[in-house]
Amino acid sequence: MATHRISIFGPMQNAPARKAAGLVRLAPTVKNDVFLNALLEMPTTQQAHRSPLEWAGAMALHIVIVAALIIVPLYTTGTIRLSEYHEIPLVAPPPPLAPPPAPAGGPVAPQITRPKAKLNYTLQKLTAPAAIPKSVSSGSEGAADAAPELGGVLGGVPGGVVGGQIGGVVGGVLGGTGTAVPTPPPQPRPVQKIVRVGSNLKAPRLTYSVDPAYPPLAREAHIWGTVVVEAVIDEHGNVVQARVVSGHPLLMDAALKAVLQWKYEPTTLNGQPVSVELQVQVHFNLNS
Repeated sequence: MATHRISIFGPMQNAPARKAAGLVRLAPTVKNDVFLNALLEMPTTQQAHRSPLEWAGAMALHIVIVAALIIVPLYTTGTIRLSEYHEIPLVAPPPPLAPPPAPAGGPVAPQITRPKAKLNYTLQKLTAPAAIPKSVSSGSEGAADAAPELGGVLGGVPGGVVGGQIGGVVGGVLGGTGTAVPTPPPQPRPVQKIVRVGSNLKAPRLTYSVDPAYPPLAREAHIWGTVVVEAVIDEHGNVVQARVVSGHPLLMDAALKAVLQWKYEPTTLNGQPVSVELQVQVHFNLNS
């Protein structure tokens, strides 16, 4: 690689000296005066071009180096030293601690012992008769004499039956009457028949009434009219059931609440108080 230096010299400089220094003189022009050319230097470098074979070799070398950096660490694995791992013994958990003892001098709860009932049995020894009689006398006297006397039981109750009661219970109550007869269940109340008001039965007289409260929403919407309610009145004159038959939906609830507070004179049929069913009308007027 050769390097040439290009400089600008004036006309008074020596040509052999310029040639020995390897400088080339540029003729001054209008734009490039002598002063400016003296300050500038232009180094030129000639580089030799590489052949395609050299480029291919360089690329192959780089590929081999990169592949080696990737593959070599895969084959170099570390060894595991088992001596570095210690066995950890497994220990069972300790048993639960016993409850703390009661404080000394504290109150001790008394232990109640119930006495066990003792059953005393009297065993009678049976002995064979010395001689078997040839004839047995009949009659109550002989039977009474032959019957052994029943002995009492130790720890008996005064006034008890001698020898116990047949079918009795050990530890039974003196003077008891056995199993009590269960009381019969109460008789169900007869269902009151509801009679509908018609030609044969007059409607009961209203003794107390409550005016319905006008719903604010119905008043603002200027809704008025009549609500027909079917009510059931018991034998005491109270309204126990009520349902709407017809009317505006906004007025139904207020009509039902008012009718349930009404009172009627009790109705009788053949001298017996009965429940009746009738229809009543509840009127709603905007001017009221």
